[in-house]
Formats: sequence, C-alpha cells, structure tokens
Amino acid sequence: MTPGTSRPVEAAELQRPAEAGASSAQTQAQTPLGQAQAARPRRPLASVLGLALLLSAALAGAYVTGRVTAQRALVTPDEINTVEVAQKSIQAVVRVDSRLRKEFLQPGDDPIEVGTGFFYKKDLIVTNYHVIQYQESVSVTLSNGRRVNAKIEGVDPGIDIAILRVTGITAPKTLSFGQSARLIPGQKLISIGTPLRIQNFVGAGIFSVMVSPRDVPRNDNLGSEIGQYITTTTSIQPGNSGGPLLDSRGAVVGVADLNAAPSGLIPGTIGIAIPGDLVKQSLDDLEKIGVPQRGTLGVTLVDLDTLDPALRSLAGLNSSEGALVDEVPAGTAGARAALRGSLRNSKSQLLAPLGDIIVAVDGQRVQNSFDVIRIVAAKRPGQTVTLRLWRNKKSVDVKVMLLRRTLQ
Repeated sequence: MTPGTSRPVEAAELQRPAEAGASSAQTQAQTPLGQAQAARPRRPLASVLGLALLLSAALAGAYVTGRVTAQRALVTPDEINTVEVAQKSIQAVVRVDSRLRKEFLQPGDDPIEVGTGFFYKKDLIVTNYHVIQYQESVSVTLSNGRRVNAKIEGVDPGIDIAILRVTGITAPKTLSFGQSARLIPGQKLISIGTPLRIQNFVGAGIFSVMVSPRDVPRNDNLGSEIGQYITTTTSIQPGNSGGPLLDSRGAVVGVADLNAAPSGLIPGTIGIAIPGDLVKQSLDDLEKIGVPQRGTLGVTLVDLDTLDPALRSLAGLNSSEGALVDEVPAGTAGARAALRGSLRNSKSQLLAPLGDIIVAVDGQRVQNSFDVIRIVAAKRPGQTVTLRLWRNKKSVDVKVMLLRRTLQ
C-alpha cells in the first residue's frame, strides 16, 4: 500500500460478516442438499408456525443503529458503542504525511514521515510535534481519501503537540475534548489512526493508569513538560502518533504519542498518550498567545548526577539528586527571584563554587532537572513555586513568581 492511497473503511465493510452469512445461506438453498430437504415429509402446521415466530423474533432483534445495519444482532452493548463511536469520529481523523528535509535523511530512508491528526476546529488539526518536526512540507489525507496541503500554525515541543491549518476545505467532522482527569482504570478507550500506514484503523482497549514521565523514558528531548502520561492497552503503533484517544462518548481524552516495550527488539505493547486536559490547555494558549503558558523558571539546569564527584564534595553535597542552576538569563522568573547561576571557564567546564542547587519544588524532592521542569510546568503564570535550594552549603527556601511566556 503506497502513501496516501489507504482506503477508508466504509459502513458497508462493517456489514461483511453478516453479508457473508446471508450469501452462504443463499448458496446452500440452491444446492442438492436444499432439494433433499424439500423432499422430506412436511412438518405439522404448529411446528411451521413456531418456526415462523422464532424467525420473526430473530429479525426483530437484529441490530439497527445509525448507518450500520446487521442481519444478526451485535453481541454486546459495548460492541454497539464501539461501532457507533468509531463511525461518528472517523471523519474527523486524518493521515498526516510529513516530507522530511534532506539534511535529516540517510541513504535509503523513506522521505515521508507518517502520523495521524484530527480536526478540533473546522480548519485546525492537532497532531504530534515529532511527526512534523523535520518537515519540508506537510499534507493531510481525509478519511474519504481527499488529500490537501497543510501548514504549521503552532508548536509546543514541551508536550509534543503541533497545530496544522488547512485551507480550501472544511472539516467534515470535528472532535471535542473530554476530561482526562476523570478517567477510571478499566474504562474503555478507542483509538483511530494510521498505524503502519493503514488509514482509518480503529483499535479498542482500556485505560490502565497514569504514569510518571520517569517511567516513560524518551530519547527525543520532547515532552519535557508532561507531568503524567496515560497508559492504555489500546494499540498505539508507528503511524498512530497524533491520533485521538476517545472515551465511550466519543470525546477526546488523550492524544496518541508513544508505545512502551521491554527493548527495541520487541514491538511496543503498552500505548502511551498525552492527557487531553493538557493538550486542550496548550491549544488554547497557542491560538490566543502563540506560546504555551505553562510555568517555567527560565533558567538552564544541569543534572547533579552528571557532575564530577569532587565538585559535589566541594559544595558539601553527599547526594547526587537535584538540579544545578547553570545560566540565569536576565528578565526570567529565576533572575527576578535572584537565583544564582554557575561559573564556567573558557573550556565551558564548571567551576567552584557552584550555583544554586534545587533539591525540592513545593515540598517534592527532585532527582534531576526533568523533575524540576515538569513540576513547575504544572503551574500557570502568576502562580508561585517554592524552591528548596542548597546554597553555600546551607538549605534555603526561595519563592519564585512565574511569568507569562512570550514569543521569542
């Protein structure tokens, strides 16, 4: 199957099991076996009437809802719900094709990065930032196969989200956000996406648990401001990235992002998604201001466990947990709170005495700079965080007022 030619799954295709059964029954009626049955002695009238009543009851129980009609009933209400949500939502989901810039290609690489996105407004699509990060151009393919160009409207690498804008078409359907904070372990989730370039692929599973980013290590330097991830048994494979994770009402509660596996040799078996509440907040910020408005200190940090043990010893530290304040740019929240940065020599090597070392944020101990970033990012501009610092071999608490982010 070539890119952009994946055929949507139509309602008629959902009927195939029933249609196949009907076709099989018709074929049997024309066989010699059917003729032999006709030659058998006639049944009593009461038996014939009883059979007719049973057939009428079976037909009355046939499943009919929306555009889907089956000649035999779908087995469970849950199955009916999955079909209904998929059919109502699939028109809002698109395949995203990102043509990579030449400098990011190795010999033999496929120049097209494939992901998924969905309309949340009539001309705006949300997807993952990593899908379009190295793009030269971007196009999207609607569920009916129509393909149009798209341009990047806004990006938020901190949570791996991007907005695409399309012109010349109007979304055939848009999806609304639900409340990811209200997810319950065991609750059903439905994914729609383009795994392995198969467009309009529907998967179903359950919400398992929210996990710390520490449990979902990434190697792409994205998503550093995600406080928690959704884990699910719903299949999320390469190509699903950016697609919606839906609840039983068809509301978006997450955006497919990654999968987890014991090693790189084993396909990912646990689906990882960005919580919908966080995505919705980011989309609002990007549309109104152009940049996300999560909390930030504005300083650069260095993981304490990467420092020379001799430097840590000179600072009076007996632990490798924490984050060293490296650079403190003027005008940032960190600068206004008088955080102390570190000194470096001409070879960019750290010198003693070290700058401030953050060991806790709002009472939560931190292991590294990533912990500091994600805890602070859960706040909004105007709010205050309390940093527990190790400064001049003493513990000091400093309050920092978070500032509004601006376009660079």
